[in-house]
Amino acid sequence: MDTDTSTATGRWHLTHDVDDFLTRAGAFLRSRPALHTVPLTVTETLRTRGRCVYGEEAPEFGVLERDGAVRATFFRTPPHWLNLTALTPEDADTLAARLAALGRRLPGVNAQCGTAAAFAEAWQRHTGVTATLRQRQRLYRLGTLTAPGPVPPGGPRVAVAADRGQLIRWHDEFSEAVGLGTARDSAEWADARIAGGGITFWETPDGTPVAMAGTSPQVAGQVRVAPVYTPPHLRGRGYAGAATTEVSRAALAAGADEVLLFTDLANPTSNGLYQRIGYRPVADFEVYDLA
Repeated sequence: MDTDTSTATGRWHLTHDVDDFLTRAGAFLRSRPALHTVPLTVTETLRTRGRCVYGEEAPEFGVLERDGAVRATFFRTPPHWLNLTALTPEDADTLAARLAALGRRLPGVNAQCGTAAAFAEAWQRHTGVTATLRQRQRLYRLGTLTAPGPVPPGGPRVAVAADRGQLIRWHDEFSEAVGLGTARDSAEWADARIAGGGITFWETPDGTPVAMAGTSPQVAGQVRVAPVYTPPHLRGRGYAGAATTEVSRAALAAGADEVLLFTDLANPTSNGLYQRIGYRPVADFEVYDLA
């Protein structure tokens, strides 16, 4: 399905084809890789792992073109959240009206502050659905990496095939706790991360994993740290900070221009930790439930 909707403010091109989307919007996304880290990472995963990696229903993409240039994009991987790049209120309203007219059902929207609120308000107006602010997030970029010290006993280890069961359990727990974004099947996610060396454990001296931190594949020079997870009974001991420092160091060593991560602004502990490591704020995002 490819459709075009022309309005006084531009033309929305909708497609289910990730290659078509990237042909149209790839240069735009790469022009601001930090702010566009999520669409860059998700489209790379779809391109390399298949269109059903986030769910059985086909993903959908949109590109807003005006005066011969791309101005904004969206993607959604049903049944997960709609993700938007920055939009004016007028463009947010046009998109909400278009998706509502197509009969789309959206569980929520994730975008920079302002854009998310504008779309949520427009969606509520066009559909009658109640929009509720669920979470405020902050995007951070790594400046000068600094170990958060004191470093807890033990050390890092990259997860391997023998760790598959552990990774699946922890990804299930992490996904249930966070409940946002573009979650993947935990077994498929574990296999992909093992194949790419994308997860590092922090282990105690006896070899027991006590935390994990992962990184996304490098796209457009950016790498995003995610997920970072410590089981609840092991928190507060410095394990997550040590694991995050290790994967951040590894991303820089592998040539990343930007190392990024998101935090929940309602969690002062994680925000304080990442700033001590050397992460600095870039922009704030919001997640709205459209239930």
